[in-house]
Amino acid sequence: MRFASALLCALLAACGPAEQPSLRPLEITRDTVCSLDGMILADYPGPKAQIHYDQGPPDFFCDTLELFSIYLRPEQQKRVRALYVQDMGKADWNNPQGHWIDARSAFFVHGSKKHGSMGPTLASFAREEDARSFAGRYGGKVLRFAEVTPDMVSLDGGALHDQKM
Repeated sequence: MRFASALLCALLAACGPAEQPSLRPLEITRDTVCSLDGMILADYPGPKAQIHYDQGPPDFFCDTLELFSIYLRPEQQKRVRALYVQDMGKADWNNPQGHWIDARSAFFVHGSKKHGSMGPTLASFAREEDARSFAGRYGGKVLRFAEVTPDMVSLDGGALHDQKM
């Protein structure tokens, strides 16, 4: 009886979901395009971002604002496995390559004078000291991931508030 119970437990465990491999950020290439607008990521300055889901390919963004605008949407239904941004304490602002970090543990500078692909952006950093140094040089406020709100990452470019149109 014990053998049958042990065998049944072993068989049930074998039928369970396979352990998912550890996720790693993907490097952008000359062919990597933004999931929102088709822009080629490598053509623009500032931090890039990527979202990996439980199913399907990751989404790439030419700006951290785009990552947050998708992630913070109430209608976001895909299960997010990982969020990555570039560490601008190490990456070249004008030609950012590599230096991917977990967005949830990053520090962000909101409201700086430095622009990304579409204008104002959230500069991302692995170290708080780097974020504070950047804010001291270019202005802005240092925030943690959970402090970024939907109104900070609007992609309307101000068009909704433009009364001259």
